[in-house]
Amino acid sequence: MGFLRGKPKTSEEVKDDSEQSVETKLEFENSTNEIKSDNIETSEEESEKSGIFSFVRHRTISEKDIDDILFELEMALLEGDVAMDVAEEIIKSVKEDLVGRKIKRRNDVSDFTKEALKKAIENILDIEGKDISMLIEEAKKTGEPLKIMFVGINGTGKTTTIAKISTYYMEKGYTPVIAASDTFRAGAIEQLTYHADKLGVKIIKHKKGADPAAVAYDAVEHAKAKGKELVLVDTAGRMQTNINLMDEMKKIKRVIKPDLIIYVGDALTGNDSVEQAQKFNDAVGIDGIILTKADADAKGGAALSIGYVIQKPILFLGTGQSYSDIMEFKPEWMVEQIIG
Repeated sequence: MGFLRGKPKTSEEVKDDSEQSVETKLEFENSTNEIKSDNIETSEEESEKSGIFSFVRHRTISEKDIDDILFELEMALLEGDVAMDVAEEIIKSVKEDLVGRKIKRRNDVSDFTKEALKKAIENILDIEGKDISMLIEEAKKTGEPLKIMFVGINGTGKTTTIAKISTYYMEKGYTPVIAASDTFRAGAIEQLTYHADKLGVKIIKHKKGADPAAVAYDAVEHAKAKGKELVLVDTAGRMQTNINLMDEMKKIKRVIKPDLIIYVGDALTGNDSVEQAQKFNDAVGIDGIILTKADADAKGGAALSIGYVIQKPILFLGTGQSYSDIMEFKPEWMVEQIIG
């Protein structure tokens, strides 16, 4: 006696069951195809946005990832004579730029540090400068020469810088005249005369002890009479705390009304140069900065600190002993000096 199987199905019932099974199978296949289609569309959409398996290939930079890098960078800045508040501002900017940034997993975080540092330095030194060549052209339209007054303490290379600036603009087709308004030292007049004679540039000078403002005035009048486009005025450079010196600077400024007052500082004196620049800026107002001996400044800290502290543009860097050893300042130079 077999197991109870129930009543056998008729041929019509078997046919109905078969048709129902086919319909169910088709519905399942259609449903499966729709799911596959949805997945394909989603994958294509993700692929367009970030690439297939982007979650595997990318990672996000965390604070922990860059702690060591930022510490080393800060030490490099401080060792390079960058002022503490300036270094802190740079580190803050680099950190904000890097943390949370998505990078490919195979990339080293340090690869992005240089670009972040460059950006931070550009932001620090994002001070609108003046195009001297453009200013010369504007002055020519009025029949006046462009008057530039150079200030800074003795020993920074101010006299040599004036000779370099003369060379730089002579090569651009302009004719300068130099005013020997450092009448406090006979040696300063002799040194400037030596440079002017070598370059073939006219120098206006009086005797030692003469009124510095009168010398500057005569140089401006000479430039007007001879159609020369540029007047470069040397000034005395006794210690920046000397009250008489600052009064002297103020008088020259009143008499000739210079278009630009440029502070010349020694890059090797580091933060001392920052303090000196502040003194002259307080006394007569500085429009721009030229740093000498930049080729010997291992890290470039003085340039960065001065520009940030007194908020004036760095215009040129002295890079050697010859008259042509002067370059327009570029932030890229600073990045290379700091991290190489």
